[in-house]
Amino acid sequence: MFRAGSANLTDAMRVIRVNLALPPLNSLSIPPRPTWKTISGLSLLTVAAVLVHGYHPFAEDAEIYLPGVEKILHPELFPVGREFFLSHASLTLFPNLVALSLRVTHLPLEMGLFFWHIASIFMLLLGCWELSGLLFQSARARWCGVCLVAALLTIPVAGTALYIMDQYLNPRNLAAFAAIFAVARTLEKRYVRAVLWLAFAGSVHPLMAAFAFSFCVLLVVMVSFEKRAAGSPTPGVAMGLGGLLPFGISLDPPTSPAYHAAAMHHEFHYVQLWRWYEQLGILAPVALFWWFGRIARARQWLRLELVCRALIVYDLIYFSAALVIDLPARFESLARLQPLRSLHLLYMLMFLIMGGFLGEYVLRNRIWRWLALFVPLSVGMFVAQRALFPLSAHVEWPGSAPKNDWAQAFVWIRENTPVDAVFALDPDFMQLSGEGTTGFRCLAQRSRLADSSKDSGAVSMFPPLAQEWWTQVQAQSPWKNFRTEDFLGLKNRYGVGWVVVQVQHAETTGLDCIYQNSVVRVCRLP
Repeated sequence: MFRAGSANLTDAMRVIRVNLALPPLNSLSIPPRPTWKTISGLSLLTVAAVLVHGYHPFAEDAEIYLPGVEKILHPELFPVGREFFLSHASLTLFPNLVALSLRVTHLPLEMGLFFWHIASIFMLLLGCWELSGLLFQSARARWCGVCLVAALLTIPVAGTALYIMDQYLNPRNLAAFAAIFAVARTLEKRYVRAVLWLAFAGSVHPLMAAFAFSFCVLLVVMVSFEKRAAGSPTPGVAMGLGGLLPFGISLDPPTSPAYHAAAMHHEFHYVQLWRWYEQLGILAPVALFWWFGRIARARQWLRLELVCRALIVYDLIYFSAALVIDLPARFESLARLQPLRSLHLLYMLMFLIMGGFLGEYVLRNRIWRWLALFVPLSVGMFVAQRALFPLSAHVEWPGSAPKNDWAQAFVWIRENTPVDAVFALDPDFMQLSGEGTTGFRCLAQRSRLADSSKDSGAVSMFPPLAQEWWTQVQAQSPWKNFRTEDFLGLKNRYGVGWVVVQVQHAETTGLDCIYQNSVVRVCRLP
């Protein structure tokens, strides 16, 4: 099991002493479950991951998912514009699950979101620890794989606009750890448990669960029909894609110019629009998994070889699907299937396997090598996150006052304006310098007219929203040139009673600007 040599013998004795030794990978034995010592180590790693990658509870896609939670907790919220977030909420139990937990525990919203975020990171690392134990024999390989995933939580996944795990709570984070557990249970041939994990993933994020389901089916097919593996994966993937039927996908051409405009706000749906290095991120893993698979085959690590071969097939199938729906113009509406988001699971497994090999053959039991890898890597990830959120606290602790001026204005709005107030602001506000991609609805908890960023995402998935979205965005454009009569036009047309404008906005004469900081004003329309 171990090669000759005093260093390896010492390693083997240490592994046995801490009771982490695993059976040969070509046996059907099940690795031991985590001990309290393991739980403590994973907990410390979770804390370290939060400190490295940061926490921003109201950033980016939180604008899509959190209003659904807030609407359940406070039904009087969002009398206008709720269709742009309820369209997503209707397909997932995520808002119901989070809202129920807050009601049961009586925790404030921000504290509850933080605990959910911490728990999702811990569960991902726990799942990686269990899965790595099925793929590698030594404790150092197992832990190095988990550490590498923890260090790279916010690394971009090719051109998909995804991280391995976001810096805020959302359904993808929950589906991520469920997918890892499902793969582990599939390798153990505990299919009932795998199905339960997949069902949980599907209840919070049907699209990401479909990818995990197809990969688990692919594993089963490749084991059961090894001699016909070249022709067998397709049914599994087809079954996985069948899970997308609730989206009402059809082969019809784009329904309107409004839908096309919304889709173009999400270029990551279209592989031909990716940058070259993002496209490289699709096929480069194939070479890596081929190499990893050869090493695994030479050492008779049968589970690892199986996973590597399955990942190659998985990657190529979804890449082919992306080309099929991306290149012909008539399939534009199919782009919302986003087949290349399958790379999310692939990248998690790639870094887990890569870390296992690094721990086994490079880092070994040399502490200085572990530090030489993970300290610079963690510092680099920290610096990258600070560059993304330069005007916000790195970790926005629950209950703390925001540092970002936009966020401060949104909090003031939440505390000082009527619950049924309707706001208008620059449709591109989340892309403005210094805004920090802070969501208005989720933080201010007030209605607003459609924006061009997150609401266009809802339109890209649900085309019937396209015309109303386009009309509202055009009614607010070009925002930087709006004058008092333009604001009043929004009031007459949509019932807007309040606007948020930058301090340098061309004209706010006649508006009652009752809040102002160094960046923005909040004004009431006459």
